Amino acid sequence: MKLFRKPLMIEAQGSFAAGGTVIREKGTYEEAHALSPEGQEKHVDHGYVFYQIPADARKNALLFLHGAGQSGACWETTPDGREGFQTLFLRKGYKVYIMDQPRRGRAGSGGVEGKVTSVADEALWFDIFRFGHYPHYFENVQIPREEEAENQFWRKVTPNTGAFDPKLTAVALADAAGRAGNTILVTHSQGGSPGWLAAMKSANIKAIIALEPGVGFVFPEGEVPPPMESSSPFGPLKGVAVSRSDFEKLTQIPILMIFGDHIPENPSPHGGEDNWRVRLKEARLMAETINRHGGDAKVLHLPDIGIYGNTHFLFEDKNNEEIADLMDRWIVKKGLGG
Repeated sequence: MKLFRKPLMIEAQGSFAAGGTVIREKGTYEEAHALSPEGQEKHVDHGYVFYQIPADARKNALLFLHGAGQSGACWETTPDGREGFQTLFLRKGYKVYIMDQPRRGRAGSGGVEGKVTSVADEALWFDIFRFGHYPHYFENVQIPREEEAENQFWRKVTPNTGAFDPKLTAVALADAAGRAGNTILVTHSQGGSPGWLAAMKSANIKAIIALEPGVGFVFPEGEVPPPMESSSPFGPLKGVAVSRSDFEKLTQIPILMIFGDHIPENPSPHGGEDNWRVRLKEARLMAETINRHGGDAKVLHLPDIGIYGNTHFLFEDKNNEEIADLMDRWIVKKGLGG
């Protein structure tokens, strides 16, 4: 494990809020009744973005959005203490922007009522993340398995303070891209849904790399495939219809979707794996539809190129540097490396 490497030269860093709305209560504010909301405002539903710009940076920024139950912390450091994608891509010369989506993490000020509950559910997610069949890991699994690594992984999980809203998150992503300049969007899992929508809003988003997108696969109106049945605990997978004009915007940028290992080709009684069987299939249908409309979309299933054992968390797996190198080569191939 490499804990100490050559120092990084950071030219600038900081943070900002992206997107968001303002609640304005009717009435007149009176100091004598300061605890009353009358006449007051509250800024809510924004994303939080932390950025770092290395010396001699490439021209394009990378904007990272996490998945369900996660925050931007997932990109920082792997559970066993290795460098995460944040640092690996800084070393490659990219400007790196890390977002916490609205109503999550450091962007927890939501504009709707929410309820945070504490439910023991890690066995469910162990299977969904394809670590194995709880409590047993797959033999070749790439996620770090040491006791402290397990502890660090599960302690990154953080709740929503309000309902997940892909459209709201898309607005925040588009705003962040507007501030970052030409941007390559990197999404994970649930983050794939607002990622597609953000690219329909912002001309600054020049490409998308979606790591195991899990929900919200988009299709033009009239071309949405029927729901896909699955033994997944989340039930059938349904595509999302968007206008043809919005869908056409996805045909104007290169898109890469990457999936890891232990995804069956045929229906499986193991819901955690079958959950991803239908998502991989839906991703391929979405890519085919984009390409049929003149676009450039590719789905990469890592075992097809001899990379095995990856979980849903490819960027925290033991071979995360290999995955980062693969992504970098794709970016360069598409003429976006700078």
